[in-house]
Amino acid sequence: MTEQQLVAAARDGDESAFGELVDAHRSGLYVHCYRMLGSPQDAEDALQEALLRAWRGLPRFAGRSSLRSWLYSIATNAALRLIERRPRRVLPVDYGPATADPHAEIPPPLTESVWIEPLPDTALGYEQRETVELAFVAALQLLPARQRAVLILRDVLGFSAPEVAAALETTPVAIHSALQRAHATIGQHLPERSQQAALQALDDTALRTLVDSYVDAWERSDVAALAALLTEDAVLSMPPHSTWFQGRDAVAAFLATRPMGDGRLWPSVQANANGQLAFGHYRVEADGTGRTPHSINVLTLREGRIDGIIAFLMPELFERFGLPTV
Repeated sequence: MTEQQLVAAARDGDESAFGELVDAHRSGLYVHCYRMLGSPQDAEDALQEALLRAWRGLPRFAGRSSLRSWLYSIATNAALRLIERRPRRVLPVDYGPATADPHAEIPPPLTESVWIEPLPDTALGYEQRETVELAFVAALQLLPARQRAVLILRDVLGFSAPEVAAALETTPVAIHSALQRAHATIGQHLPERSQQAALQALDDTALRTLVDSYVDAWERSDVAALAALLTEDAVLSMPPHSTWFQGRDAVAAFLATRPMGDGRLWPSVQANANGQLAFGHYRVEADGTGRTPHSINVLTLREGRIDGIIAFLMPELFERFGLPTV
């Protein structure tokens, strides 16, 4: 059936027709909600609300806009409503200053859901990967909610100013003004090069060598080997802890004190996230038994070295990434 026929059937209560209509857009809508919210679970909540509203509102869909535009309008407003009820999500580097002493005690994790969480590459489909990199998603969260929506709808998804104005119930002039303000803010927080550019600058051999060296250093608890892969101003953060360290020496000192200090092994599995290199790390007990999920580490590269490690100390993420939990 054509889209028009599917719309007509769905209006008559055909749920399978409605499912066929939205299936072509489901992945993109989910990633759109993730960009807006910075959390896969929040994105799923917003998407489910949006699809329910779309089903109920289908009799009022007059076809004056495209189905895609209509669905993204509903999803955007579902995300905006969720933003009103939940705290803004950030990464530790945007939460507070770097920790000066790598030997200091790490404060307890924050129990409130304030952290951006990684998105498995398997959820990305054909999405532009530059627009789901953690640095981009984190920069988006620093924008006021409506500016965030405008920038994503205009720059990422390519909707026209009149389409975005209709979605947000404002004027094209207001959309243009909001987009200018969003550009001014987000430009201050984005790195010079995307991770896609950093990855493409490496040939297959260089990339494989970097990956193998990183995994080998963790699996042998070799601080010196891992430090040799870092840039001089590399950053290590560990959500849900607010603590983070900047500089190769500080990162190495922390690793030597904490995770690698007792020589325990850290088996690793590659698990790409947000279009970036990522790894699931397992903790081996001191007596050599057991391998329990410990963290999902997402890497940022610069000129062939590791410029950042975001270690999500959230074992519950392993199931989301399809990694073994035992």
